[in-house]
Amino acid sequence: MRKNIVAGNWKMNTTVAEGIELAKAVAAKSSEVPASVKLIIAPPFTHLVPVAEAIKGSCVGLSAQNCADKEKGAYTGEVAADMLVSAGCGYTILGHSERRQYYGETDEKLVVKVKLAIANGLSPIFCVGENLDEREAGRHFDVVSAQVKNVLYTLSAEEMAKVIIAYEPVWAIGTGKTATAEQAQEIHACIRKVVAEKFGDLADEITILYGGSCKPSNAKELFACPDIDGGLIGGASLKADDFIAIALSF
Repeated sequence: MRKNIVAGNWKMNTTVAEGIELAKAVAAKSSEVPASVKLIIAPPFTHLVPVAEAIKGSCVGLSAQNCADKEKGAYTGEVAADMLVSAGCGYTILGHSERRQYYGETDEKLVVKVKLAIANGLSPIFCVGENLDEREAGRHFDVVSAQVKNVLYTLSAEEMAKVIIAYEPVWAIGTGKTATAEQAQEIHACIRKVVAEKFGDLADEITILYGGSCKPSNAKELFACPDIDGGLIGGASLKADDFIAIALSF
C-alpha cells in the first residue's frame, strides 16, 4: 500500500520562535488526522533542532528543504545529509523548482544529492515539474519524464523504494493557479508509468504528491485521483488549521 502524505514546505518563512509555535500547533492537531495519513513539516535549517523538540512525541515527521551534494568539508554555507539526520530529520526536499531556477541545480547534481540523502537514512522528496512555456508547448510529459529518468533511473530498486516524488507544475507554485484534477492525475499517471518502465511493480508502492497551490478548498478533489497520494504544501502549510484541513481531505 502506498502512503498518503501531506508535507508542508515552509520555504523561507517564519522566525525560529514563530516556527516553534507553528510546529507545536501542527503537532497538537495531528491527532485529528487518520493514521493512514503521514504529516511532514519542512522548516528552514535554522529551525530544525527546536522544531524537532516541539513535535517530539507526535506523529509529525521532520524534513529539511535541501541538502548538500558533498559529505563534509570546506563548503561554507552548506548543510550535509548526516547533519540533517543528527538534527532529527527523516526526510529532505530535493530538486524543488525554486532550487533549479534560482540556484542552478542540475539533474547531475541532484543525482549526487539523492544518493547521499538515501545513504544517510533520509527519504528524499524529489520534485519534478514543468514551467508555463513547456506546458503551453505541450512538452510537459516529456519534461517531467526526463527529470524522473535523469535522476531516479540512476538508483537501485532498494534506493528507489526510499523516494517520494512530488509533481509541482512550476506555473502553479505561489501563483494561486492550480492544475485541474484531470491535469494533475494525467501527469501523475505518467510519472508512475515512467517509474514502472525502470522499476516494475515498485511503481505501485511509490508515493507521488501534488504541489502547486494545493489548499483546503481543492485538496479533496485532487486527493480523490487514483495516482495522487497527497500534497507538498507551500503557503497553506504556514497555518496549522489549513494544513490539518488538507490532511483531512482524504
